[in-house]
Amino acid sequence: MASTPRFALPFIAPGQAQKELYHNEALQTLDMVAMPAVEEGPRDSPPVNPSLGACYIVGPSPTGAWAGEAHHLTGWTSGGWRFVAPAEGMTAYVRAASLPAVFRSGAWDVGAVRATALVIGGEQVVGPQAAAISSPSGGTTVDAEARATVVQILAALRQHGLIQP
Repeated sequence: MASTPRFALPFIAPGQAQKELYHNEALQTLDMVAMPAVEEGPRDSPPVNPSLGACYIVGPSPTGAWAGEAHHLTGWTSGGWRFVAPAEGMTAYVRAASLPAVFRSGAWDVGAVRATALVIGGEQVVGPQAAAISSPSGGTTVDAEARATVVQILAALRQHGLIQP
């Protein structure tokens, strides 16, 4: 094996000439993939004047210098664009939007947080979606104002996915 299995960081072979080239190549790649932060969400064309060290997520239909590198993580280095294929579950921070991006099922999912529960201060505040709740109807005493408020509350819970429609 001439490189690492996940990010293809090059190994130095015994007796290899110019070891520093392989070592530097590995450091450039590692600098991009260790806790990656990208400038913005996926884009298909490279920026005109990237800053040294700036990283991006290549979109699904790349053009120009990024052609053929769909969904890769890329960084601008002194040697030009460097590309790394993302591994399933890789996470990057999108600076422009202050959101996480996760590589799932062959594409970048920006801004979505997946969990089974939201726990704040040790207390679960949101969990799995609950069963549907019917809107109020019937009854011997009808309070139209209270009923309208309950309908609005149920609509908000459905809209946020907290209860089934």
